Amino acid sequence: METAEIARRFLRFFEERGHTVVPSASLVAEDPTLLLVNAGMVPFKPYFLGQRTPPYPRAASAQKCVRTNDIDEVGKTARHASFLQMLGNFSFGDYFKERAIPLAWELLTTSQDDGGFGIPADRLWATVYLDDDEAADIWRNEVGLPPDRIQRMGVEENYWSMGVPGPCGPCSELYYDRGPAYGADGGPMADENRYIELWNLVFMQYERGAGGTKKDYPILGELPEKNIDTGMGLERLASVLQGVDNIYETDVMDQILTRAARLTGVSYGAAESSDVALRVVADHMRSATMLVADGVRPGNEKRGYVLRRILRRVVRNLRLLSGDDALYLHELTDTTISAMSPMYPELSSGADAIHGVIDVEEKNFAETLRSGTTLFNRAAERTRESGGTQLSGSDAFQLHDTYGFPIDLTLEMAAEQGLSVDEDTFADLMSRQREAAKADAKAKKLGNADLSTYTQFVDTSGATEFLGYTEQEVESRVLGILVDGASVTTAQAGQQVELILDRTPFYAESGGQLADHGTIEAAGRGVVDIADVQQPVPGLSAHRGTVRTGEIVVDDRVRSAIDTQRRASVSRSHSATHLLHSALRNALGPDTGQAGSENQPGRLRFDFTAPRSLDTAALAEVEEEVNSTLASDIEVRDYQTSLDEALAMGALAMFGEKYGDRVRVVEMSDYSRELCGGTHVAATGQLGLVKVLGESSIGSGVRRIEAAVGVDALRRVSAESMLVSQLSEQLKAPRAELPERIESMVTRLRSAEKEIQRLRAQQVLSVAGDLVAGARDRGGTLVVTHQAPEGATADDVRKLVLDVRGRLPSDRPAVVAVATVPEQRPTIVVAVNEAGRSAGLKAGDLVAAAARALGGGGGGKPDIAQGGGTDPEAIPAALRAVEDGVVQ
Repeated sequence: METAEIARRFLRFFEERGHTVVPSASLVAEDPTLLLVNAGMVPFKPYFLGQRTPPYPRAASAQKCVRTNDIDEVGKTARHASFLQMLGNFSFGDYFKERAIPLAWELLTTSQDDGGFGIPADRLWATVYLDDDEAADIWRNEVGLPPDRIQRMGVEENYWSMGVPGPCGPCSELYYDRGPAYGADGGPMADENRYIELWNLVFMQYERGAGGTKKDYPILGELPEKNIDTGMGLERLASVLQGVDNIYETDVMDQILTRAARLTGVSYGAAESSDVALRVVADHMRSATMLVADGVRPGNEKRGYVLRRILRRVVRNLRLLSGDDALYLHELTDTTISAMSPMYPELSSGADAIHGVIDVEEKNFAETLRSGTTLFNRAAERTRESGGTQLSGSDAFQLHDTYGFPIDLTLEMAAEQGLSVDEDTFADLMSRQREAAKADAKAKKLGNADLSTYTQFVDTSGATEFLGYTEQEVESRVLGILVDGASVTTAQAGQQVELILDRTPFYAESGGQLADHGTIEAAGRGVVDIADVQQPVPGLSAHRGTVRTGEIVVDDRVRSAIDTQRRASVSRSHSATHLLHSALRNALGPDTGQAGSENQPGRLRFDFTAPRSLDTAALAEVEEEVNSTLASDIEVRDYQTSLDEALAMGALAMFGEKYGDRVRVVEMSDYSRELCGGTHVAATGQLGLVKVLGESSIGSGVRRIEAAVGVDALRRVSAESMLVSQLSEQLKAPRAELPERIESMVTRLRSAEKEIQRLRAQQVLSVAGDLVAGARDRGGTLVVTHQAPEGATADDVRKLVLDVRGRLPSDRPAVVAVATVPEQRPTIVVAVNEAGRSAGLKAGDLVAAAARALGGGGGGKPDIAQGGGTDPEAIPAALRAVEDGVVQ
């Protein structure tokens, strides 16, 4: 039975028994505490926590999940995977154990001809929690499972909670006996390799409190409504029904694995090391393809880092398999889309966009591997030469920060060379780098906020009615006031607040458009200045601001008014973004996709996927096309329609974005048609002018264009025109001749700089003879120390050190140390001749002592080493440290 048929059969079974079939949610979790959906119950979590009212009493789903906690185990075992699909049936206060257990048994044991999975009943075992007599009785008396195939297990195996206060309860798990060839007899308690878990039935019947440990926490009592949450791994069930040993040999995974083996010239089953690599490739290609399809883009933070890490593990394993640096991901992505599309048809329609993201990341990482591997090898060599076994945290951080090496890749490469990595220092450096960004994000977004505070307003009063498309000022009622996340009834002047209104003209930040600003005024009582509007839960607008005067009270009737000038300016930027998107697609092709945007007053930022940068001429053409379309004064229309009809008309959807059945379309004639919830101008002529400010890379395969709009664009053009006039006047050249004149000046300047550098190097090297003549004897070793003149580069110093060392007698130990201060950063180079090395002197040890005196570090080979620091005044002390090291 194919994997897609298994999923269809599962959902059909429960639909026939009164369950609502819920499509898989996006891998991008709505829950702000999660990066990605990692369990089948995640989309239903608000219902189990009581944050939202479920729209149906029973549900069933086949949910796609990504888990990376055990990513290092992927491929090494038969059960670990980073991408998995969870089949589950759920009850929200409807039925409980008495129904959930028989349903599971019926589906698994009913013959395939009658719609079940046809698993022999005598191959199934059940486990229950230690004191869950109710579940044990149902298995024994209602299902008819023999008592000797029902085993009781403890908290770790058969008790579930979310890890936070809320629902919890015992579990009952179904196991399949693979037979004596796979291990010892005796049930799951004896051997979980022979007896593999198929299905976990969670009985949410208690409420747990805060505190305690993972195994021991306070139980507050029974829940008012008991719920069912089940989960059965689709891949694991497929391995049983298809009669294969592990999930990697099932129909979907096998297609990808076989293709990878053929591409790399490796036979699956030939060697354990290559088998593990092939399994990693097969698993990770599914994860990467599904993440990209859900709108995730490679990056160095959060979800983007998960995707980048997975793709780079694929590339590295393919290189280990093939022994070459060929690009294989395009073909493997094709195979993955073909294998997965029977369950996810959207993969086929989005294939071009998926290919674009993955192809670019592979090409960029190929370059990263070349340059980064060189740096890694140098760092590893330095570590071994110094007698160490641990790569420094700063080296690992440089690999990550400069070359985009995920830390796990550095760990793998280090382990291959018998080295470990200073992960504590690496983590500290990463933490410092993120500190500012985290602080900014925390100030703006919700982080790990408890959403129940907001969802109670939706449950009791419904969503906030948005009237801002047509109204700039409305009468509203204050439904709630939040201060520091807590609900209050009143707020006084000076307090930071969040106001929940029944209706609003304020646009909440979304779709790249910044929120409206404005005021909320309770007549005769108080005024609140609004500086931000967010939607902490879908449909609810939280108006954030400061009480300027008086007070604001729950149930107040208020006048809500937006800053109309700001709204108009932001709307111009948003409309300009749509024009720019179309112009870029015309210039680069239809595969060019939006990867993010920000529309603020008078300025826009547009991120897009592209394999290459736009040169100056192409950028100018895009700008000209936008302004030509703008000058045509095209009417901007918006209307509601069905999602299918909008897509059939060619409306562009943000790839990976979630849309409902009804969508809003914004169109500018046939030039631009997009799904969009933002605010726009009435006609393109209202934009005035769009001036592109620049184009740059912000990550692998993702470019960014920034532009000014309207008056801001005019100011930019005026400023540039004035600058050109000033240059023309100062250089005594007409405007048209400025590029040639400036190029000539730059060429002469560079020539002069090279000549200065040559003369400086000559000056530095000219003292070599005097330094040799002044060599001092320190315990039988000739020592030369010198501080080069200001302006000498590290390269100049290195040449001088080698020149002096070469002139000293070769039959006597000799050490040469020269320091300089390029760009306020002191640098010291130490060289030891062959006789000195034979006497036990090492340049790396000497330079390390000198660098400590400078407040830094350094290292290198025994014959020559370099170090540096932060204190230029300590150079004399650093040179003395070298001499002290010689005589010790």
